[in-house]
Order: sequence, then C-alpha cells, then structure tokens
Amino acid sequence: MTFGTWTAICITGWLLHTAGYLPSGASIGKPVKETFAKQTPADENRLNEAIATLKGITDSRETYLLKSYLCGEERQGLGVKTPNQLLSEQMKHPEWTLSVGAGGEVTFTDEIEDLSSECKLRAVFGIDDNGNLSLFNGTLGKDHVIRTFFQLNIKYLESSLPVETVKQLHQGIRISDVDEYYSVLSTFSDYAIQDSERAMTTP
Repeated sequence: MTFGTWTAICITGWLLHTAGYLPSGASIGKPVKETFAKQTPADENRLNEAIATLKGITDSRETYLLKSYLCGEERQGLGVKTPNQLLSEQMKHPEWTLSVGAGGEVTFTDEIEDLSSECKLRAVFGIDDNGNLSLFNGTLGKDHVIRTFFQLNIKYLESSLPVETVKQLHQGIRISDVDEYYSVLSTFSDYAIQDSERAMTTP
C-alpha cells in the first residue's frame, strides 16, 4: 500500500465520520481497505481528487452519470445524493471521474471503450471539408461532425488505395461496432499527414 493510498484511507475515514456514515470511534474495515488495495494509481488519483472536491460539499446534490463513449454520450440521473453517498459511489466505481457543474450538480463520468447505441446505428467515417478523417452522425457534412481525427494526404491516399475504397470514404463508411471503428482508423492512419509535412505545406 502506497503512502498516497494510506493518506486517502485516512481522509476517507474522516469524511465518513464527519458525514455520519461511520459512528464515532469506528474505523474503516477490511472491505474498504480491500477496495483501496485493488485500485490502480489512476484510480487512486481519481479518488483523491474526488475527496478534495467533496470537502467543499456539505449539502445534497443532484447527481448524474455520464457515459462517455468513443463515439457518443449517454446521460442518466442518479437522484439526489449526500456527500457520503457520493463518496461511497466513487469508492464502488473507482474508474469514474467526479466533477461539479456550474449549477452545483455532481456528475460521474465513465469512459467506455465502445460506441454508444445511437452511434452503432448512425456513425459514418468520411472526409470533412478540410481533408480530415472524421466521424459523422448519419450523413457527411460540417453540421454532422462528431469527432475529427487527423488530416489525410488525399493525393497519396487516392493513388495508393483501390478506387472503390476511396469512393466509399468520400461517400461515407458505416460502422456498427468498436472493431469496425478501430479497423477504419488503422487503415487510414497510414495516410495521415504528419506534423512535419503539415509544417512544410503551411504558408
């Protein structure tokens, strides 16, 4: 157990006592210590940041879970939670990141290595107006861009790939799962303009 983890356990105990989650004189038991023991350094950092944030919260807050996918987001309400309930939620899900919005609402963000349900139905890879490989919502167009990845060397791409593949890219390549997502990125990353090339061509 690292010094940072032990410090987090001590601070957590103080917060739980203060919030009334543990009775006076009680200590953090084995299950909580086991939870900390299983955490990665990144989990530990998130918990420490959550603890620091929760020190400034003394009342109940409207709470949300934001599922942030490689493509798309889904937001759901978790109800109104007290500071000790928020801390308990963070400890149960160390991979989540806690943040407080401008209106005081608390959001847990869960980064998910997948596509959202909507993206699985509508996501399309294509080229935007600036020659970048981008992900679009349904149809190609600047108003439908979900995410932009890298600028493509169009001349090199068109001279190297089959005509049908280039045509598909210009028309839009539908993807429905994370494997197809990474496959398209991998295929066209070979035709990305590197920073050095971009610097040479920029006036």
